[in-house]
Amino acid sequence: MDRLWSPWRLEYITGGGQKKSGCVFCDAPRPPGPDSLVVFEGSACYVVLNLYPYNNGHVMVVPYRHVARFAELTGEETNEIGRLTQRCEAALTEVYQPHGFNIGLNIGAAAGAGVRDHMHQHVVPRWSGDTNFMTVVGNTRVLPEELGASAAMLRPVFAKLNAKATS
Repeated sequence: MDRLWSPWRLEYITGGGQKKSGCVFCDAPRPPGPDSLVVFEGSACYVVLNLYPYNNGHVMVVPYRHVARFAELTGEETNEIGRLTQRCEAALTEVYQPHGFNIGLNIGAAAGAGVRDHMHQHVVPRWSGDTNFMTVVGNTRVLPEELGASAAMLRPVFAKLNAKATS
């Protein structure tokens, strides 16, 4: 029998032995450091790589303000989530050339929200045939790229897209 070791997941599965206080999205470092998963900062929202992605390049658009529901967003936040989602699609297309995208929100535990108190929009690049036997049979995702490498490729593309959008 073959084994796929992913010891880094143990802390996530077990909660690291203790419940962390605070909000993972509110606690994201600002300004982001070189090891940060934040790939772009807007005025009301930011873009961050998902620490437990479905695919390489899986990002989330997150308002800085701590709100649980889409209905609680201001007009500025709603507009920026839309603009940054467009920018995510463009950046991910340039870097990864996906065949499609899943874009959406999970609001509340019943909808599958992992972080229930701070809403965020997922942007997941998809490729034809990307659901392979490991996901279907082994309930395991195999990601060929480290998050730091993803961040290093995406940051300059977001900067370029932002410069183009603001000029």
